[in-house]
Amino acid sequence: MIANLVSIEDLDQFKQDLLEEIKKLYFQKHSQPPKKWLKSHEVRRMLAISPGSLQNLRVNGSLPFTKVGGIIFYDAVDIEAMLQAHKRVDYRHPFSLEKRSMN
Repeated sequence: MIANLVSIEDLDQFKQDLLEEIKKLYFQKHSQPPKKWLKSHEVRRMLAISPGSLQNLRVNGSLPFTKVGGIIFYDAVDIEAMLQAHKRVDYRHPFSLEKRSMN
């Protein structure tokens, strides 16, 4: 039986190589400009919503879209604008035991 011994120097070199590879992957992903046009599956993943919810946003006019052939595209700027338009600040904790007035 052949035993392979790993030294501390080997582990240190492996760590350095691994960190360099992770850095390369990170900067490759984050150096790319954001996409202007997103497909439905990308928007659903981004917003964590179902296909039906995305369809409702299209139907009620909350989220503009462009259809080319059978593919629906969404402008990233429109998604950001929709999120900003629905932004609200509510400092009450939703599970608070405080009694809320029912006015």
